[in-house]
Amino acid sequence: MKNPKFRYFLLTLITLLLLSNTSFGQHQFKALVFSKTKGFRHQSIPDGVVAIKKLARDNVFDVFTTEDEDFITDKNLAGFDVIILMSTTGTIFNSDQKKSIEKFVQSGKGIVGIHSATDTEYEWEWYTKLIGAQFRNHPHQQTLKLNVVDRNHPATYHLPEKWVWSDEIYAFKNFNADVKVLITADENTYKTGNGMGDFHPIAWINEYDGGRMFYTALGHTDWAFLDDNFMKHILGGIWWAAKGYPVD
Repeated sequence: MKNPKFRYFLLTLITLLLLSNTSFGQHQFKALVFSKTKGFRHQSIPDGVVAIKKLARDNVFDVFTTEDEDFITDKNLAGFDVIILMSTTGTIFNSDQKKSIEKFVQSGKGIVGIHSATDTEYEWEWYTKLIGAQFRNHPHQQTLKLNVVDRNHPATYHLPEKWVWSDEIYAFKNFNADVKVLITADENTYKTGNGMGDFHPIAWINEYDGGRMFYTALGHTDWAFLDDNFMKHILGGIWWAAKGYPVD
Protein backbone atom coordinates (compact mmCIF):
# COMPACT_ATOMS: atom_id res chain seq x y z
CA MET A 1 0.00 0.00 0.00
CA LYS A 2 1.47 3.33 -1.07
CA ASN A 3 -0.68 5.46 1.25
CA PRO A 4 0.68 5.06 4.81
CA LYS A 5 -2.29 6.85 6.40
CA PHE A 6 -4.72 4.44 4.76
CA ARG A 7 -2.56 1.48 5.78
CA TYR A 8 -2.52 2.70 9.39
CA PHE A 9 -6.28 3.19 9.33
CA LEU A 10 -6.84 -0.31 7.94
CA LEU A 11 -4.57 -1.95 10.52
CA THR A 12 -6.30 -0.05 13.32
CA LEU A 13 -9.72 -1.14 12.07
CA ILE A 14 -8.65 -4.80 11.87
CA THR A 15 -7.24 -4.63 15.40
CA LEU A 16 -10.45 -3.14 16.78
CA LEU A 17 -12.52 -5.83 15.07
CA LEU A 18 -10.32 -8.57 16.48
CA LEU A 19 -10.57 -7.09 19.96
CA SER A 20 -14.34 -6.82 19.60
CA ASN A 21 -14.64 -10.46 18.54
CA THR A 22 -12.40 -11.59 21.39
CA SER A 23 -14.51 -9.66 23.89
CA PHE A 24 -17.72 -11.15 22.51
CA GLY A 25 -16.29 -14.66 22.75
CA GLN A 26 -15.48 -14.17 26.41
CA HIS A 27 -19.01 -13.22 27.39
CA GLN A 28 -20.82 -15.77 29.55
CA PHE A 29 -24.14 -15.95 27.73
CA LYS A 30 -26.50 -14.04 25.46
CA ALA A 31 -29.86 -12.68 26.60
CA LEU A 32 -32.84 -11.53 24.56
CA VAL A 33 -34.94 -8.83 26.22
CA PHE A 34 -38.47 -8.91 24.80
CA SER A 35 -40.84 -6.12 25.90
CA LYS A 36 -43.83 -6.27 23.56
CA THR A 37 -47.20 -5.28 25.06
CA LYS A 38 -50.68 -5.82 23.67
CA GLY A 39 -52.44 -4.87 26.91
CA PHE A 40 -51.47 -2.39 29.59
CA ARG A 41 -48.02 -0.87 28.98
CA HIS A 42 -45.87 -0.13 32.02
CA GLN A 43 -44.04 3.17 32.09
CA SER A 44 -41.07 1.37 33.68
CA ILE A 45 -40.31 -0.75 30.59
CA PRO A 46 -37.68 1.61 29.08
CA ASP A 47 -35.99 1.92 32.49
CA GLY A 48 -35.96 -1.86 32.83
CA VAL A 49 -34.45 -2.39 29.37
CA VAL A 50 -31.70 0.16 30.04
CA ALA A 51 -31.01 -1.37 33.46
CA ILE A 52 -30.53 -4.83 31.96
CA LYS A 53 -28.19 -3.40 29.33
CA LYS A 54 -26.12 -1.99 32.20
CA LEU A 55 -26.20 -5.38 33.94
CA ALA A 56 -24.90 -6.96 30.76
CA ARG A 57 -22.11 -4.42 30.47
CA ASP A 58 -21.05 -4.79 34.09
CA ASN A 59 -21.48 -8.56 34.42
CA VAL A 60 -19.99 -9.89 31.18
CA PHE A 61 -22.96 -11.06 29.15
CA ASP A 62 -24.48 -9.96 25.86
CA VAL A 63 -27.96 -8.55 25.42
CA PHE A 64 -30.21 -7.85 22.45
CA THR A 65 -33.57 -6.06 22.80
CA THR A 66 -36.67 -6.17 20.62
CA GLU A 67 -40.43 -5.65 20.64
CA ASP A 68 -40.93 -7.43 17.33
CA GLU A 69 -42.71 -10.74 17.81
CA ASP A 70 -41.69 -11.74 14.27
CA PHE A 71 -38.12 -12.01 15.59
CA ILE A 72 -39.24 -15.09 17.54
CA THR A 73 -38.15 -17.92 15.24
CA ASP A 74 -36.18 -21.13 15.77
CA LYS A 75 -33.24 -19.67 13.86
CA ASN A 76 -33.07 -16.41 15.80
CA LEU A 77 -33.60 -17.93 19.23
CA ALA A 78 -30.82 -20.47 18.63
CA GLY A 79 -28.29 -17.73 19.34
CA PHE A 80 -29.61 -16.96 22.84
CA ASP A 81 -29.38 -18.65 26.22
CA VAL A 82 -32.21 -16.81 28.00
CA ILE A 83 -35.27 -14.76 27.07
CA ILE A 84 -36.20 -11.95 29.46
CA LEU A 85 -39.88 -10.96 29.28
CA MET A 86 -39.87 -7.35 30.44
CA SER A 87 -43.41 -6.59 31.64
CA THR A 88 -45.06 -8.09 28.57
CA THR A 89 -48.88 -8.04 28.49
CA GLY A 90 -51.67 -9.50 26.43
CA THR A 91 -51.83 -12.10 23.66
CA ILE A 92 -48.66 -11.63 21.64
CA PHE A 93 -47.49 -14.78 19.87
CA ASN A 94 -48.90 -16.78 17.00
CA SER A 95 -48.76 -20.58 16.93
CA ASP A 96 -45.36 -20.76 15.20
CA GLN A 97 -43.82 -18.29 17.65
CA LYS A 98 -45.23 -20.27 20.58
CA LYS A 99 -43.67 -23.45 19.18
CA SER A 100 -40.31 -21.68 18.85
CA ILE A 101 -40.42 -20.61 22.51
CA GLU A 102 -41.41 -24.11 23.60
CA LYS A 103 -38.51 -25.61 21.63
CA PHE A 104 -36.17 -23.02 23.15
CA VAL A 105 -37.11 -24.09 26.68
CA GLN A 106 -37.14 -27.79 25.82
CA SER A 107 -33.56 -27.44 24.56
CA GLY A 108 -32.47 -26.62 28.13
CA LYS A 109 -32.52 -22.84 27.98
CA GLY A 110 -34.08 -20.23 30.26
CA ILE A 111 -36.91 -17.73 30.59
CA VAL A 112 -37.04 -14.76 32.97
CA GLY A 113 -40.38 -13.07 33.67
CA ILE A 114 -40.53 -9.61 35.20
CA HIS A 115 -43.69 -8.11 36.75
CA SER A 116 -46.52 -8.38 34.20
CA ALA A 117 -45.07 -11.39 32.39
CA THR A 118 -47.86 -13.16 34.31
CA ASP A 119 -50.38 -10.82 32.61
CA THR A 120 -49.50 -12.40 29.28
CA GLU A 121 -50.86 -15.22 27.09
CA TYR A 122 -53.76 -16.33 29.30
CA GLU A 123 -54.96 -18.89 26.73
CA TRP A 124 -51.57 -20.59 26.32
CA GLU A 125 -51.62 -23.39 28.90
CA TRP A 126 -47.95 -24.34 28.43
CA TYR A 127 -46.91 -20.75 29.14
CA THR A 128 -49.08 -20.51 32.26
CA LYS A 129 -47.46 -23.64 33.67
CA LEU A 130 -44.00 -22.34 32.76
CA ILE A 131 -44.39 -18.82 34.17
CA GLY A 132 -46.15 -20.29 37.19
CA ALA A 133 -49.34 -18.23 37.57
CA GLN A 134 -51.68 -15.71 36.01
CA PHE A 135 -52.16 -12.16 37.25
CA ARG A 136 -55.47 -11.71 39.08
CA ASN A 137 -55.48 -8.23 40.64
CA HIS A 138 -53.51 -5.72 42.69
CA PRO A 139 -54.24 -2.99 45.24
CA HIS A 140 -52.71 0.49 45.00
CA GLN A 141 -48.94 0.76 45.30
CA GLN A 142 -47.75 0.37 48.88
CA THR A 143 -44.83 -0.37 51.14
CA LEU A 144 -44.85 -3.83 52.71
CA LYS A 145 -42.70 -6.55 54.21
CA LEU A 146 -41.49 -9.30 51.92
CA ASN A 147 -40.39 -12.61 53.39
CA VAL A 148 -37.34 -14.05 51.65
CA VAL A 149 -38.14 -17.70 52.32
CA ASP A 150 -35.28 -19.17 50.27
CA ARG A 151 -31.89 -17.44 50.41
CA ASN A 152 -30.07 -20.31 48.69
CA HIS A 153 -30.56 -18.95 45.20
CA PRO A 154 -28.57 -16.39 43.18
CA ALA A 155 -31.67 -14.16 43.05
CA THR A 156 -31.91 -14.01 46.84
CA TYR A 157 -28.39 -14.65 48.25
CA HIS A 158 -27.97 -10.97 49.04
CA LEU A 159 -31.40 -10.18 50.46
CA PRO A 160 -32.38 -9.90 54.14
CA GLU A 161 -34.93 -12.39 55.46
CA LYS A 162 -37.34 -9.49 55.92
CA TRP A 163 -37.21 -7.05 53.03
CA VAL A 164 -39.13 -3.76 53.18
CA TRP A 165 -40.15 -2.81 49.67
CA SER A 166 -42.60 -0.54 47.83
CA ASP A 167 -44.32 -1.75 44.67
CA GLU A 168 -47.56 -2.77 42.99
CA ILE A 169 -48.20 -6.13 44.63
CA TYR A 170 -49.79 -8.73 42.37
CA ALA A 171 -52.17 -11.43 43.52
CA PHE A 172 -52.40 -14.50 41.28
CA LYS A 173 -54.73 -17.19 40.02
CA ASN A 174 -54.02 -20.60 38.47
CA PHE A 175 -50.84 -20.86 40.53
CA ASN A 176 -48.56 -23.79 39.65
CA ALA A 177 -47.85 -25.56 42.93
CA ASP A 178 -44.78 -27.23 41.40
CA VAL A 179 -42.74 -24.02 41.36
CA LYS A 180 -40.17 -23.29 44.08
CA VAL A 181 -41.08 -20.08 45.89
CA LEU A 182 -38.28 -17.67 46.83
CA ILE A 183 -40.15 -14.66 48.22
CA THR A 184 -43.63 -14.14 49.68
CA ALA A 185 -45.62 -11.05 50.64
CA ASP A 186 -46.71 -10.49 54.24
CA GLU A 187 -50.34 -9.49 53.81
CA ASN A 188 -50.45 -8.22 57.40
CA THR A 189 -48.21 -5.32 56.40
CA TYR A 190 -50.30 -3.70 53.63
CA LYS A 191 -53.89 -3.21 52.46
CA THR A 192 -54.38 -6.19 50.24
CA GLY A 193 -57.87 -5.75 48.84
CA ASN A 194 -58.60 -9.24 47.50
CA GLY A 195 -55.30 -10.90 48.46
CA MET A 196 -54.09 -14.48 48.59
CA GLY A 197 -53.92 -15.10 52.35
CA ASP A 198 -51.06 -16.49 54.40
CA PHE A 199 -49.25 -17.87 51.35
CA HIS A 200 -48.72 -15.10 48.81
CA PRO A 201 -45.84 -15.88 46.42
CA ILE A 202 -43.99 -12.94 44.85
CA ALA A 203 -40.89 -14.52 43.26
CA TRP A 204 -40.19 -18.12 42.30
CA ILE A 205 -38.30 -20.48 40.01
CA ASN A 206 -39.61 -23.31 37.88
CA GLU A 207 -37.68 -26.14 36.25
CA TYR A 208 -40.16 -27.04 33.56
CA ASP A 209 -40.19 -29.03 30.29
CA GLY A 210 -36.41 -29.26 30.13
CA GLY A 211 -35.63 -25.61 30.85
CA ARG A 212 -35.55 -23.05 33.67
CA MET A 213 -37.77 -20.12 34.53
CA PHE A 214 -37.28 -17.31 37.06
CA TYR A 215 -40.13 -14.91 37.81
CA THR A 216 -40.44 -11.85 40.02
CA ALA A 217 -43.67 -9.90 40.41
CA LEU A 218 -41.69 -6.83 41.46
CA GLY A 219 -40.65 -4.06 39.08
CA HIS A 220 -43.74 -1.92 38.45
CA THR A 221 -42.03 1.40 39.12
CA ASP A 222 -39.31 3.27 37.24
CA TRP A 223 -37.17 3.64 40.35
CA ALA A 224 -37.14 -0.10 41.07
CA PHE A 225 -34.55 -0.44 38.32
CA LEU A 226 -32.27 1.99 40.14
CA ASP A 227 -32.30 -0.05 43.35
CA ASP A 228 -29.20 -2.15 44.00
CA ASN A 229 -31.00 -4.95 45.86
CA PHE A 230 -33.63 -5.28 43.17
CA MET A 231 -31.10 -5.32 40.34
CA LYS A 232 -29.06 -8.01 42.12
CA HIS A 233 -32.34 -9.94 42.44
CA ILE A 234 -32.87 -9.65 38.68
CA LEU A 235 -29.25 -10.45 37.86
CA GLY A 236 -29.31 -13.62 39.97
CA GLY A 237 -32.47 -14.78 38.22
CA ILE A 238 -31.04 -14.09 34.76
CA TRP A 239 -27.75 -15.82 35.60
CA TRP A 240 -29.49 -18.93 36.91
CA ALA A 241 -31.96 -19.15 34.02
CA ALA A 242 -29.19 -18.69 31.46
CA LYS A 243 -26.46 -20.84 32.98
CA GLY A 244 -28.46 -23.58 34.64
CA TYR A 245 -26.00 -24.26 37.41
CA PRO A 246 -27.46 -26.26 40.29
CA VAL A 247 -28.24 -24.30 43.45
CA ASP A 248 -27.97 -26.15 46.76
